[in-house]
Amino acid sequence: MAATAIRDRLYDYIRYADEKKVKAIYTMVEEEINEQINLWEDKDFLKEIDMRLDEYESGIVKTSTWEEVKQKAKLAKKG
Repeated sequence: MAATAIRDRLYDYIRYADEKKVKAIYTMVEEEINEQINLWEDKDFLKEIDMRLDEYESGIVKTSTWEEVKQKAKLAKKG
């Protein structure tokens, strides 16, 4: 099973699991969650965000509105 499918199934399971099961699952991964990198303190991440913002504001990167994205998705689905 692909990782994305596993994530989706876990997400659905956790959304509806009883409190005891949710706490048990959290206990299993709590330490790893606490050790994750805080992206807002990661200098490389912040540099990347700043670079992308500069590209957007200068017009280097073409963006789409949400409506344009939805329309493109509908057209791609039909084709």
